[in-house]
Amino acid sequence: MISWTSVIVLMAVCLPMMALERRGVPTTLALNAKGDVKRETRLLAQYGQLVCTFITALLIWQIDPHRGVQIDKALWTAVAGTTTLAMLIKRLLGRARPRCENAGRFLGPSWRHANKRESFPSSHSAGAMAYSVVLAAAYPHAAATFFTLAVICAVLRYLMDAHWPSDVLAGIAMGLAGGIVACRMFPIGA
Repeated sequence: MISWTSVIVLMAVCLPMMALERRGVPTTLALNAKGDVKRETRLLAQYGQLVCTFITALLIWQIDPHRGVQIDKALWTAVAGTTTLAMLIKRLLGRARPRCENAGRFLGPSWRHANKRESFPSSHSAGAMAYSVVLAAAYPHAAATFFTLAVICAVLRYLMDAHWPSDVLAGIAMGLAGGIVACRMFPIGA
């Protein structure tokens, strides 16, 4: 299903994308969503984040009592581990977000939170994909839905001008890797 080859391919695509972004090739959008569209897309962009993961873990524990604890361990390990690693990388590299001062440039390490310089990698994309890998491993019949939601989340991070395309690709690759590792640490089987 999901393999390390997917991670390598995504990172291989990420590198030339970064080169295009550095050369000034237009890769970002300036969309102005309003009303219901804005609210609904913001909801979908939170797929795989803290509250979503908490609610899902609670439901799994209630619905699937025989495997629930093991699935929840894998889910929390994947999401928390991947997003924590993404945050550390963000702080070390300090890439400026689109439409911000020094947009696209890597400004170097800073341990202070500064949202404008925390673009690479997309932790939302990473968390969403890690979340989906675990859920797809636990419930393969719904894998297409889980992965579609993760991709929607990642694409929305780009469409909302929060990230460069390479940030999103790197986040997806990190999420795949985090999900694979978590599923190996806590085998969940279908």
